[in-house]
Amino acid sequence: QVQLVESGGGLVQPGGSLRLTCAASGMIFSINIMGWYRQAPGKERELVAVIHNSGNTAYADSVKGRFTISRDSAKNMAHLQMNSLKPEDTAVYYCLARRSYDNYDSWGQGTQVTVSS
Repeated sequence: QVQLVESGGGLVQPGGSLRLTCAASGMIFSINIMGWYRQAPGKERELVAVIHNSGNTAYADSVKGRFTISRDSAKNMAHLQMNSLKPEDTAVYYCLARRSYDNYDSWGQGTQVTVSS
């Protein structure tokens, strides 16, 4: 199986930046998609960004042009660079590792991001 640990969350002012990191361990070779989701209080968990082994990426419309997802396969890490942060970006951010052929998903424990002045 795959274990994920997120880091890099915190409190930032509007317009600021944060970089989230997801460190993966276990059966990494089987994972073909990594992504970031977020969940704000009282709301459902939503997709933020995903990256395929091919390098293809996809983003939620609300973060396009501000967030960038990347993957460092050598270090078994995924990153989410978040720029121009807005208060509505406040949420717990979760890392996802997916193995498409059997729909296996592994989630991290989440890291809090708070955007406030």
